[in-house]
Amino acid sequence: MKSHLTRGLLAGLALFITSCVAPDTRHHVVISVPQQRMAVLDNGALLTTFAVSTSKFALSDSPGSLGTPLGEMEIAEKIGGSAPSGAVFKDRRRTGEILSPDAPGRDPIVTRILWLRGREARNANAYSRYIYIHGTPEERTIGTPASYGCVRMRSRDVIQLYDIVGRGAKVTILNEPLEAMVQNLLPAPGPGGTTSVSSH
Repeated sequence: MKSHLTRGLLAGLALFITSCVAPDTRHHVVISVPQQRMAVLDNGALLTTFAVSTSKFALSDSPGSLGTPLGEMEIAEKIGGSAPSGAVFKDRRRTGEILSPDAPGRDPIVTRILWLRGREARNANAYSRYIYIHGTPEERTIGTPASYGCVRMRSRDVIQLYDIVGRGAKVTILNEPLEAMVQNLLPAPGPGGTTSVSSH
């Protein structure tokens, strides 16, 4: 009886501690659809940029559209923090398989998942549509619209993003250049796809 009570108290304490973790109000992720580029801000200052891939179908939040929603969202869940690069996820659970970049004939979600929740009417379905920022093995398509609604990143880049931002961090997806919202933006990155402007 005592052990059951102890386990119950510990479980309750763990849930309480988890629920008390403050949302990330420091970081802001801004994504430009026409540039297929992401900027990460730290208290309003540009921290780094990455190449991304949004939907090849549409800009939409309608169920079944396979579109990428626009507007203000937030990171609702972070999944896969301990997974190795290239780890395959199905229904947000690891399958045990690990893929190398550009593995032929495969297009699963890999490495990390940042699940988005909409903050506006125009993206209210994002969470129920399973719109993520996630890694893809199809790294050759990064920088072009190629996804089925999510925001895809190279594995090395999504690992870095995952380690920077926390739950609650603001995510803005725009159908305009990053320069419209991000001050002091550096020129577009070269073939590597990443521009770092801070050592954070």
